Amino acid sequence: MNVRSIRFRLAAWQGALFAGVFAMLSVALYERVKEYLDATALQSQARWARQISETLIANAPQTGEAHIGREIKAVYAPELVNRFIRVTRHDGSILYRSGPPDDQGFAPSQVPAGRIDAASSYNRVQKLPDGNSLLIAAAPTSAAGQSYLVEVGISSDPIDRFVRHLLVLLALGIPLVIAVAAAGGYLLVKSALTPVEQIATKAELITQHNLSERLPVIPTGDELERLSGALNRMITRLDDAFGNSKRFVADASHELRTPLTVIQGELENLIAEAQTPPDLRERLGSMLEEVERLAKIVKKLFALSRLDAGEAQEEWVRLDLAALTAETSAQMALLAEDKQIQLHCLTNRSVFVMGDRARLKQIVVNLLDNAIKYTQPKGKVQLEVDSDSHSGILIVSDTGFGIPAEAVPLVFERFYRADRDRAVAEDGAALGLAIVKSICAAHGGKVEVESVFGSGSQFLVTLPLAAAES
Repeated sequence: MNVRSIRFRLAAWQGALFAGVFAMLSVALYERVKEYLDATALQSQARWARQISETLIANAPQTGEAHIGREIKAVYAPELVNRFIRVTRHDGSILYRSGPPDDQGFAPSQVPAGRIDAASSYNRVQKLPDGNSLLIAAAPTSAAGQSYLVEVGISSDPIDRFVRHLLVLLALGIPLVIAVAAAGGYLLVKSALTPVEQIATKAELITQHNLSERLPVIPTGDELERLSGALNRMITRLDDAFGNSKRFVADASHELRTPLTVIQGELENLIAEAQTPPDLRERLGSMLEEVERLAKIVKKLFALSRLDAGEAQEEWVRLDLAALTAETSAQMALLAEDKQIQLHCLTNRSVFVMGDRARLKQIVVNLLDNAIKYTQPKGKVQLEVDSDSHSGILIVSDTGFGIPAEAVPLVFERFYRADRDRAVAEDGAALGLAIVKSICAAHGGKVEVESVFGSGSQFLVTLPLAAAES
């Protein structure tokens, strides 16, 4: 997963936002529930205290104090319901105190005395020495000139347990909710970015050879739809610009061929005439060399313009790439012998591809000529043809000068010449590798290069295999 992607960052931001919000809500909920339960419990104890004051303490002059304790035990049964009840006289003596509760949650004897002189009822949370806490409601009252303090309390442990369980549920549930929210946000963002992926995928397939293709326009009515339309208009402008450029190169190279041929013929005739002075013949020879060089450049430009126009796909046949490579290697062996270069061609088995025979031979010629040109005498050039499950493979390797690392990505550009090219071959037009790339692209293949400067280069051509003949 790409942590720097928009979908991950948006999902992470949404998850963090949910985590923060839920954390604050959980704290607020915990505090509010605890406060509410404590208040409810104290209200219940206060009602009990008032009932005891109004029904039992108020009748103490008639029934006697001993009756109060018996009635509390009989009517309210504090031990059975795990409550604390205590009635204290104004002098601090205890009229009645309940016994230990059935759940043994607290010890009544450890509960400190309340404020007997209080003017009105009050509540308190009493911390006991054993660590337990009581929620106590105290109600001062009087009967026949005697003041009493009625205290009714309950342990806070059940409330604390309930709140702790609630906290555990929140601790377990919130991460699940956050995970679901983050996953939902991730999927939502992914769905929202799917049109962008479609546009990117289509854009990757558009090259100078198929500029008539257009990006999908998603009818969302927002910036994405406007972006798709703007990119399509840009591709239209590029198509027009490339078309004008290709037409210019094609027209120029075509129109230059005839005058160059005429000039070349006239120069050859002048050189052949006996009355031509030697110094003029030498100058005419130099002019003829430049004209021939210019004619080669025009020829290559014309070939590139035909490739750009898709003419390489007009005469496709099923052919053996290995046999074609071996044949071409044998025809160019003299060039290698002139430079005392060892030329090896490894074609152990047939590799059938579909394509234009002349164009595919041009690939071998250009790569082999390039390897011989940039390999020192007594060096080595090797051609190898192989295949995998999908492609035919041609490898041309040499022990020549190699290519500088900064020039490797540019060697297939038209008219690009690295420093080593200027030092070795000034007569070339730097179009050979560009032609190889165009032919490979026209045949659905590709060409790649690996090179170590000073140690040689290796060019790798891959072409789709031809379907087996019936």
